[in-house]
Amino acid sequence: MSSTDRGVPITLACALYDRMQALYTGEVKPEGIDLTFRVEDFPRKLFDHAMAEQSFDVCEMSSSDYITRYVGGDCPFVALPVFPSKMFRHGMIAINANAGIRSPKDLEGKRVGVMRHTMTAAVWIRGHLQNDYGVDVKSIQWIEGSVNSVGMHGVPTVHPPGWNIVENDTGRSLSQLIDAGEIDATIGTHLPHSMKTNPDVRRLFPDFQRVERDYYKRTGIFPVMHLIAIRRDVYERNPFIAKSLYQAFEASKRAALTRMRNYSALRYMLPWLPAELDEIEKVFGDDPWTYGVEANRATYATFIRFLQQQDLLDGNPTVDELFVPVD
Repeated sequence: MSSTDRGVPITLACALYDRMQALYTGEVKPEGIDLTFRVEDFPRKLFDHAMAEQSFDVCEMSSSDYITRYVGGDCPFVALPVFPSKMFRHGMIAINANAGIRSPKDLEGKRVGVMRHTMTAAVWIRGHLQNDYGVDVKSIQWIEGSVNSVGMHGVPTVHPPGWNIVENDTGRSLSQLIDAGEIDATIGTHLPHSMKTNPDVRRLFPDFQRVERDYYKRTGIFPVMHLIAIRRDVYERNPFIAKSLYQAFEASKRAALTRMRNYSALRYMLPWLPAELDEIEKVFGDDPWTYGVEANRATYATFIRFLQQQDLLDGNPTVDELFVPVD
């Protein structure tokens, strides 16, 4: 392999999640790699920069961005089955109760703000609405823009034919628009700040934890938001780094799980963390944050189907082909 005395120099750009801290501190070192960890805590900025500039050897990346670029044949990255960000999104649907929305079906024909139409979180949310609640998501007018600030969330996205998507050009945030009743709901990765001041702006699923837990028990799916991508030219020069990095990411995650379960002092500012850990183990077992293709096969197969249903994917990739071998 090509290497220096310290290993192949690799720059990783990723948010500093608990599952990444042992890599950041150097407690875990990937074999044969001299790793520089660059903290990037604003995912959208990182994704746009990574695709446009390709200035990182390895980086956190949006699942939807990666899959659509891969199928389109213009992706300069390959992917590891390592998932730094997973999150259920039923709790990230906000409504203005004055719009007469009492159930998901009531969203049909409404004006709904979306941070970025193609973002992974939005694909998951629309997929849930369509497949679990029978919502005609194409009947909705989607207003694209930032939730709590003026302007767009990242670079402009693809607007597939047959969808009613407009950009928010009002000079106000989606939060201000839902507060004023000028849009009826929002979806994405942020809730509108107006929820704090307007009691009519609230979650569609107030008991979202129960809804999300039931979804997982029914489907076995813990939605993946982000994956880890390697620049294709870096991988082709040094294919061994895929296995080395994968093993290091796993070791770093295990270190985080051990620290989180240390009851001598709370690792996080969550007063009832022990109770949460009891429930997590009951629902997910020993590892609530699985990596690897097989453990996430159903999740990615479902996400591919959602992309296809939403006219964002012109192709039918297998889950296996999306990721390089790590064995």
